[in-house]
Amino acid sequence: MKKTFFVLLFTLVYFYGIKAQIVQDDIIGRDAPNTITTTVPFLLIAPDSRAGALGDAGVATTPDVNSMHWNPAKFNFIKNDVGVSISYTPWLRQLVSDMNLAYVTGYKKFNKENVLSASLLYFDLGSIQFRDINNALLRDFSPHEFALDMAYSRLLGAKFSGSVAMRFIYSNLTGGIEVQGSDSYPGKSVAADVSFYYYNDEIELSGMNSTLMWGLNISNIGDKISYTTNEYRDFIPTNFRTGIGYLLALDEHNEFMFTCDFNKLLVPTPPVYYSAGEVLPSGDTVTSSNKIIKYGKDPKISVGSALFQSWYDAPGVATPFVTNGKSSTFREELAEFTTSIGVEYWYDRLFALRVGYFNEHQYKGNRKYFTIGAGLKMNVFGLDFAYLIPTTQANPLQNTLRFSLIFDIGGLSAEKS
Repeated sequence: MKKTFFVLLFTLVYFYGIKAQIVQDDIIGRDAPNTITTTVPFLLIAPDSRAGALGDAGVATTPDVNSMHWNPAKFNFIKNDVGVSISYTPWLRQLVSDMNLAYVTGYKKFNKENVLSASLLYFDLGSIQFRDINNALLRDFSPHEFALDMAYSRLLGAKFSGSVAMRFIYSNLTGGIEVQGSDSYPGKSVAADVSFYYYNDEIELSGMNSTLMWGLNISNIGDKISYTTNEYRDFIPTNFRTGIGYLLALDEHNEFMFTCDFNKLLVPTPPVYYSAGEVLPSGDTVTSSNKIIKYGKDPKISVGSALFQSWYDAPGVATPFVTNGKSSTFREELAEFTTSIGVEYWYDRLFALRVGYFNEHQYKGNRKYFTIGAGLKMNVFGLDFAYLIPTTQANPLQNTLRFSLIFDIGGLSAEKS
């Protein structure tokens, strides 16, 4: 494993090093964000309150009933045999009053080796009015989207597990109205997840029990979505997520968990095109109707190709990614990673306090916010909430609240005893 890691590391550094040696005279001063956009972005919203209070980190935390969204491979190490959770998030309440996200998930642990889980993520975009070019009312409609998931988790070793998940995605944003002369339809897609989880609870630090966790989840590997009859289709948010977690039990009543996640979209980065009037290397002048790539890679590729090209297709010509007139694909690819950091404190496994931070590069969306939250856990049920605090004023995510109600049905036996 060590040899494989260093070979991969060397290959990446060597490849990106070559890409960074592109010298362009007009790179300096190109100060424009290059945000990656996809359809059905609701699939990436943290649906539960625990992860929402940890800065949206969840791939390598201790297992809980909401592991379905973050890493279903964690279910093999969960204690109870059955669990259900219901979460609710009023969304973008700084902008609208009727948009919300609801999440229902559950699992059944047949034995330590085999676990089945399922979830439903429903995104209600509220009520909107469709009007024509003359501002005449066409109809009222409530756009909505949902994803229905099912996963199978399998223990692959004493401390290692894996999981595969299937997802049906439905997105109805237009209600069938005519858009630019074409009929519109709900967008549909089928996607898959592949995840792994490492859980070692046999570590001792200065006489204190501790647990080391690692997780990896490649999610939403699926077909593109189109809302009309034309040939243009949008990528869904295929996402690479990995992270580490560390649980330290100070004594039988107090424990801390530290976790950190890294995320990267595995979809093409928008390239930089020639502007009208610019001269191509061939000597031809670009017309307004042409769309010729100047920096970056062609984004019109298949889903399978995007899984690999997305690691090296960034133009690297924006101001933060240029050094001495040289573009750097490597630096822009690094900027496409978002970072989530969280700390959780438990007292007697009954009461929890959580804090986290989420960071995204200013040229890739510029989402930066702190999160706080708390949780109460009884034998049968638990209650979590989270609160989001953006680092900038007038942020649409400001004052975002999440609520989760958890039922550990397997805890009924403990309650009876």
